[in-house]
Amino acid sequence: MRFVRVHAGLAVLAAGLALSHGVALAQSAEKGKAEFIQHGCWQCHGYEGQGSVATSGGRVLADTQMPFDAFKAYVRNPTGDMPPFHDQILPESDLADIYAYLESLPKPASPNDIPALHNLPTP
Repeated sequence: MRFVRVHAGLAVLAAGLALSHGVALAQSAEKGKAEFIQHGCWQCHGYEGQGSVATSGGRVLADTQMPFDAFKAYVRNPTGDMPPFHDQILPESDLADIYAYLESLPKPASPNDIPALHNLPTP
């Protein structure tokens, strides 16, 4: 009986750790894409979270592997030119959907992996 309780307790603990680490795993990447567009995130970060040197310092958001809690903390209290998106403007469930969308995107190619950038004529 004790063996069963210990294993059941370990299973619950493991499930809790998995859920706390991957909060957005149960969220909707499709809904997150709509929220990303609706809240204007695309204006600085691009539609695919690819970033822009002009508007986001080139910060790539696609597939960042940043933990959800760190992502949420930055969105709520950003540095630089990004405005804060408090819970009244962007509820946590919508933010989790945006995170799921960004994590579902493939990481953009490195400039070193784009042949056209290496075959430019010299002036």
